Formats: sequence, C-alpha cells, structure tokens
Amino acid sequence: MTTKTAPSAQTKTRASAPSNANKVFGQAVLVLQGGGALGAYQLGTYQAMHEAGIEPDWVVGTSIGAINGAIIAGNPPEQRLPRLHEFWDRMELNKGNPFGPLLGMFGATFNNFNTMSKGIPGFFSPNPDAIYGQHAKIGIEKASYYTTRPLRETLTNLIDFDYLQSKKTRLTVGAVNANTGEMRYFDSHKDAMTVEHIMASGALPPAFPAIRIDGQPYWDGGIYSNTPVEVVLEDNPRRNSTIFTIQLWNPAGTEAESLWEISGRQKDIQFSSRANSHIERQQQIHQLRHIIRELGKQLPEKLRSQPAVKELTAWGCGTTMHLVRMLAPRLEGEDHTKDIDFTAHGIHTRWQAGREDTQRAIDAAPWNDPVDFKDGLVIHDFEHNGVCV
Repeated sequence: MTTKTAPSAQTKTRASAPSNANKVFGQAVLVLQGGGALGAYQLGTYQAMHEAGIEPDWVVGTSIGAINGAIIAGNPPEQRLPRLHEFWDRMELNKGNPFGPLLGMFGATFNNFNTMSKGIPGFFSPNPDAIYGQHAKIGIEKASYYTTRPLRETLTNLIDFDYLQSKKTRLTVGAVNANTGEMRYFDSHKDAMTVEHIMASGALPPAFPAIRIDGQPYWDGGIYSNTPVEVVLEDNPRRNSTIFTIQLWNPAGTEAESLWEISGRQKDIQFSSRANSHIERQQQIHQLRHIIRELGKQLPEKLRSQPAVKELTAWGCGTTMHLVRMLAPRLEGEDHTKDIDFTAHGIHTRWQAGREDTQRAIDAAPWNDPVDFKDGLVIHDFEHNGVCV
C-alpha cells in the first residue's frame, strides 16, 4: 500500500491564511464518518480548512458526519462556522445549567448515562411509545428508545435547503434501507435533498426511529458502511482530488481485559468499518487503471482505433487522488460511552484536536509532492500531536 507520511510541524494559530493555503490538488473533498459526539473533531477539521481558504467542493457524510456535512454544504461559506458552532453549542451537555460544573466533577461516564436517561435538547428525547415494551408492534417509525423530533427542528433552522439545492457545494449522505439492507447514497446533484435525508443518515437503531423516504424506511448508514470514502473513489467520471477523511474510531488498540473495555473495542472495530481494507482495494484498482492507460499508449495508432481495443483501453484512467487521513485522538478516561460524551470538555477537546491536526496537514501539503505515474490513489496519514502513522 503506497502511503506517504508528511513531516510533523508545530501547530500554528492563524491570524490569516498563508498565501498558498488554498491550493489543493484538484477538487477538495471532505469525508465525514459517523460517531455521535466524536463528530466534534470534524468541526475542528472544517474550521482549519476554512481558515486556510479551503472550501470543500464536495462533502460526504454518514450519521453525525451527514449532519455536520449538511450544515457545511447547506450554507454559504461565511455562515458555515457560525452554524456549526450553533449546532454544537446546542448539543453541549449542561450548557447554561448553574450546576453544570458540579455535574462535570462526576466525570464523562456519569454525564453520558445522564444523557441516556434524559436525551439532549435539540437532538433527541425519550420516546413515550417505548413504554409499550420491546415486543409491541408499533411500527418502524415509532419503535425506538428516543424520538428525534427535536433534531428535525434544529436542522431545519441551521440548514438552508434552497442553498443546498443550488449545487454550489455537493453533498452526499449514506443511509441503509431497513427492508432490503442495501446502502443508498443520496446526492444533492441528483436528489432533491430534504431534512429527512439528513435525519435518515443518522437514524441509528434501536436508539432512533427509521425515517421514511419515498415510502421506504431508512436507518443510519453507519451500520452498513461508516466510512463512505468509496463514494468518492468510485465516482464517475473520476476527477483529480484532495480528499480529507476523518477516522473517529480507533481500529487498533490495546488488548481489552474487562467487559467494559471489550465494549469499547467492539465499537471501535465495528464503526471503523474496515476502512483500511476498502481503501487498499481501491488503491489497487486505481493503480490498474493507470497501468491500462500507460499500456494503451504503447499500442500503435491503428490498433488503438479498433473498437474492441478502444473498449478495453477505456478502463484506463489518468486521474490522481490524494487521500489525507486523520485519526482522532483518544481522550484520557474515555470508554464505550464516548460517542455520547457531549460534555463541554469532550466537545471542546475534540474540536481543538481536529483543528490542530488539520492545520498540520495543510501546512505539510503532501498533495504537492511528486508521485509515481502508476499511483492513482496516494495515502497521507496523520496522527494527533504531529505524529504520522
């Protein structure tokens, strides 16, 4: 697997973006994974891009990534950060509560279980229909522990769907059909996107209810594929791209020794969605396309003009995609409830980490480095604190 690692650099707090910061290779793409409260890291990622003058041409997201992505793509650039901050301000646990600091002393786990019992204003609240019990057949749109009606109002207030439909920034969100088990990607360049499409991508069962679109019930795309970068790598026609993709879940970790730790490792492995193996396969495919293109150039003109040969050489491709991967850090003391850690500490620490890591990647600008002619997909891995994988 061809992987380029960029040198570490000191984190900079920018007063203004450097002169070459807005020069990425090809289209700028932002791919956002699902992960609940861990998605605060994505807020920092976008903030660093915005401060560097890099606005995404295309945003792809699942679950919380779809929500963050829709707020970005569904607003003009100057309104994106204020709207993102407003969303995460609404999500912050105990905000405005005079006893908030006292509750924070009990640690994230206490607060996370408090979230499970009460929900989060503006996002979800306990579902009264759940009182009928696990076996009550109340319908797929009601059978959940929580209702996401508050999220509908929040998204309606924060996303300008008219702007989204103007196609200035492309948005793709993933959801899985609850009846067929098939993944579907809704795309603002092809579909009339509504609040239901965003909510469907974040409808994680059994916590949240399915969302019906065109008569079909949809659940959170993360239960099928939580790292939707394949949408970009398989797009047709392919385009030169710099793809910023965020890994919220840590696929590698120390050996778990308790049921509590095993629950955390299980989530990390499940929601990292075999991202490395998917990308490795795509890297092989893109390399083969480049080789086919180069082989076609070696054929005589007379042979290249034959219909059968034209059909075969059409599989070749000369585009190059730079995949800039960032791995969100583990926080000290986090556990398997980390994806509902909407505490002020959790949100702000992850947000700042995302900003610092992305600034580092932008400063390194590895997409400007020369690549082998065979490489159609080049990987650049960054870890937190300037350490490259």
